[in-house]
Amino acid sequence: MTAARAKYLKDYTVPPFLVDEVELVFELNGEQTIVTSTAQYKRNGQNNADLVLNGEHQKLLQVSLDGQVLAQEKYQLTEETLTLTELPEQFTLTIKSQIDPVNNTALEGLYLSAGAYCTQCEAEGFRRITYYQDRPDVLAKFTTHIIADRKNFPYLLSNGNKVSEAELEDGRSKVTWFDPYKKPCYLFALVAGDFDVLRDVYTTKNGRNVTLELFVDKGNLKRAPHAMTSLKQAMAWDESRFNLEYDLDIYMIVAVDFFNMGAMENKGLNVFNSKCVLADSDSATDNDYLSIESIVGHEYFHNWTGNRVTCRDWFQLSLKEGLTVFRDQEFSMDLGSRAVNRIQQVKVMREHQFAEDASPMSHPIRPESVIEMNNFYTVTVYDKGAEVIRMMHSILGEDRFQQGMQLYFSRHDGQAVTCDDFVAAMEDASGVDLTQFRLWYSQSGTPVVEVEEAYLAAENKLKLTIKQSNPPTADQKIKQPLHIPINIAFFNTAGEAIDVSGGAEQVVNLTEAEQTFEFSTEVKPYFSLLRDFSAPVKLVYQYSDDALACLIPAESSQYTKWELMQNLYIKHITQGIKDSSYQYPSIICDILAALIQDASTDKALLAEILKVPSFASIMETMDTVDVDAVIQARKSLEQFIIKNLNDQLVSCYNKNHAQTYEYHQDAIAKRALANSCLLLLAASDENNDVRTIIETQYQNSDNMTDTLAAMQAASLVGGSLFKDIMQSFDEKWRGDALVMDKWFSVHARCDSEQILQNLDELQNHPDFNWNNPNRVRALIAQFAMFNHSQFHHKSGRGYQYLGRVIERLNTSNPQIAARMITPLIQFKKLDEPRQVLIKAELSRLFELDNLSKDLYEKISKTLDL
Repeated sequence: MTAARAKYLKDYTVPPFLVDEVELVFELNGEQTIVTSTAQYKRNGQNNADLVLNGEHQKLLQVSLDGQVLAQEKYQLTEETLTLTELPEQFTLTIKSQIDPVNNTALEGLYLSAGAYCTQCEAEGFRRITYYQDRPDVLAKFTTHIIADRKNFPYLLSNGNKVSEAELEDGRSKVTWFDPYKKPCYLFALVAGDFDVLRDVYTTKNGRNVTLELFVDKGNLKRAPHAMTSLKQAMAWDESRFNLEYDLDIYMIVAVDFFNMGAMENKGLNVFNSKCVLADSDSATDNDYLSIESIVGHEYFHNWTGNRVTCRDWFQLSLKEGLTVFRDQEFSMDLGSRAVNRIQQVKVMREHQFAEDASPMSHPIRPESVIEMNNFYTVTVYDKGAEVIRMMHSILGEDRFQQGMQLYFSRHDGQAVTCDDFVAAMEDASGVDLTQFRLWYSQSGTPVVEVEEAYLAAENKLKLTIKQSNPPTADQKIKQPLHIPINIAFFNTAGEAIDVSGGAEQVVNLTEAEQTFEFSTEVKPYFSLLRDFSAPVKLVYQYSDDALACLIPAESSQYTKWELMQNLYIKHITQGIKDSSYQYPSIICDILAALIQDASTDKALLAEILKVPSFASIMETMDTVDVDAVIQARKSLEQFIIKNLNDQLVSCYNKNHAQTYEYHQDAIAKRALANSCLLLLAASDENNDVRTIIETQYQNSDNMTDTLAAMQAASLVGGSLFKDIMQSFDEKWRGDALVMDKWFSVHARCDSEQILQNLDELQNHPDFNWNNPNRVRALIAQFAMFNHSQFHHKSGRGYQYLGRVIERLNTSNPQIAARMITPLIQFKKLDEPRQVLIKAELSRLFELDNLSKDLYEKISKTLDL
């Protein structure tokens, strides 16, 4: 195959032409949809460049320059571009083309989703709609006319405010929308269909009424109120926390079944994957509710951090995504449990982002090069990007950070800018020099921070020598020291916070490869390090069991209490990996028993503490992974806990399991705790009583949270109990695709020697659809990401199975194929036989004649080709 070309940040040049206004006319007619675009162009400064427009998967019908139709010899047309030469300084260009939304299975550009037209233009989908400069630094005001059959498509939606609506004589309707704010084409959106609509009004802090409309498939209206509530909460929060007010007369959300992403922040018209909108207690879990709240908030917050101020180029993607993830994290933390939200954020970093740093796809949050832009949408750009913003917030403090945000908006509203522009605003507003801190934007990898202590009793002095090392990554061999803020708290042996050099809690700033920090203290203290995960680094420090026994109950930071317990678990799991007969120490159960018995323990936090570290979390602490030994060591620890705490776990379950569903923070916490106890009990090799508990919970459950937990517990027990529950669930929910995704996922995670046969059979289920990303993720991705014993089966059959799925998706939906290949490209910690098997499968895929750019980039980097 022909090698795809890489693009480089260093090669950025300004666009040779700018656009003032764009007028689009859509005549929606299935496979023969006609799009006519009229754009007002002008040269950007003094240049003699040709106008090169991006365009793919469309039939060009006509090109007109200032009203004159051009003959074909007046332009050059390829499969990817339309080029015009010898152009004046200013001109009007009209392009008419035909596209086929019906057969657009890539779900980019304009496509048909379950009978409704919708769009996805980020990153480079607009070129599938019409010929245009498809880049984020070309901003224009858009007017959109949509013409469609009024019976089948009563709702015709686009960006901005609706300015006119008319019924045409031929049974069609025409609706016109105008967006008064300049935007790049990736923020363009169109939706046409027949929906149920939930309407509301939000009054801004300045007294302006904004119409809110949420469009869902017919029959799903009862599942829409939570998303509407989340939207109104987000609008109020952004006004109070960031002083940012919504700017249009209407805000719309549309939920569609077929969508590659979670949601898209198109100006005034957000298109959402239906799983990120629809929820009621019967069909959605507490985690679904919280996820919807977060995602609705995220897309709304983009109105300012992404839309009003956008990216100059796609290498700056973290400018909008890292910042907006930080904002949605703070939103969720302010509304819910700050500790549990922080735990979930750190799990993403450790289980996914650290692995990406160590993989062939390693890149900084502002990458230097890329082949396929869709491959930029990574946990590094999003989640590590958010951690970088969080560190900046920690260094500056809330007040100075907010001053920097306001300066950023006042300088750059209506512009396409860079990450450096954002940091400069923070520097100028705060007076803090962030020169060294900028390295977080350009340097890839996960820093390793090692801490050594020395207590000098004669001098009443504690010395902490802290070193940072930045191992070479696939994309960068030489690293420089970073600015790393490290939050530390000090305690005496009685667990009391003590002032050390004037503070019981301090942030030390590590800026060199090695630094020694001195603290005055009359007693040798225990201390907790990297509290609240103050920097996205790997900490190397061996806590003693005595220190952990003191620190875990003493810590005032609820997140850090969990973190220290994770440290205790992994410390002893590591011994269990080395020695299969290792006897776990009683201290583990002693601490857990005390936390369970302490009525003041946060129940949501305890629910997380009772979870043994995941396979992925353990893997990140190791240089070489023995898959079978890790799985066995985890299981042995679970058995140890169950054996010693069975009665306490059953009692805790009974105290917290509620018969009637309520949705508020206390109820969510109790459900989480009860179900953590249930899942731990279900992992027992000996406890038969848990079968009755599982069956009773399933039969009596009035909510999906408890129902799903019972299903997951039954999958651990297996046998007829699991079969009966899964059959019952199928009979009740068949036809409700989003709910059935949960059923597919539970099946996919089952540790069964028959799993591949089961996966094949499940693909014949009426609710499975290869063209729907949600279905594929629910079944195949869940297997590859979480069924470690079977995916990593020593025969290699799991790798080969995923390879066949990726081959199938390669042509129909390259984006999803490229995202699902992640478990195959993160293999370097595995044993040699497994690496050989994975490389063989990747080599086979690389030889495909029609390999997409999305997959080419990832496989070629992995195989170092």
